[in-house]
Amino acid sequence: MDVNDTAAKRIGWAVSPGLVDYEAAVAAMEARAAAIAAGEAGELVWLLEHPPLYTAGVSAKADDLLAPDRFPVFKTGRGGQFTYHGPGQRVGYVMLDLRERGRDVTRFVADLERWIIGALDRFNVKGEIREGRVGVWVERKGPGWQREDKIAAIGVRLRKWISFHGIALNVEPNLEHFSGITPCGISAPQFGVTSLVDLGLPISMHDADAALRASFENVFGQTEHTPPPI
Repeated sequence: MDVNDTAAKRIGWAVSPGLVDYEAAVAAMEARAAAIAAGEAGELVWLLEHPPLYTAGVSAKADDLLAPDRFPVFKTGRGGQFTYHGPGQRVGYVMLDLRERGRDVTRFVADLERWIIGALDRFNVKGEIREGRVGVWVERKGPGWQREDKIAAIGVRLRKWISFHGIALNVEPNLEHFSGITPCGISAPQFGVTSLVDLGLPISMHDADAALRASFENVFGQTEHTPPPI
């Protein structure tokens, strides 16, 4: 989606400090999406971090929850399977009005991928998409080995053509926490999980936010700072 295709009105850009309770965040996000649908609020991207937890998307399989008592588990209406959220991971809840953006879900998901890939490119990280594997991946190679690791997850939901949920970029989470699930249902040994810091890049959350905002504006349109919903 080109910037010229979007409405002239700027998109709200909110960043929450500290850790935000998952259930409270979902309630606030759903309320904001309903307000956007009713014409009572503007579009919003909300960046935050959650305490350690697992979420189950609509395609989640019970067997993929390997450690059910480790962290709280929340069922969610977003697309996808199990994923992990926790400190050091930048979650971006994306509440956009697709009635003004072509009502094209496939294009919207592709734009979310372009957004993440563009942000990673600012750190000279080549993010890629793979057929049949949702999210953004990076190739890793060494003497006698090669693998692909997931660095960002995507899971969205639409209601009345308003998007919510969104993306999760691994900046510096505890990657061992992913071992309690089969992330996104992918268990093959040649596929894993990584982060910017795991790739050897001393990237702060502030640096990641700046890259995400710049790339978002290239894909979706201009933003303006706004207070978080809660």
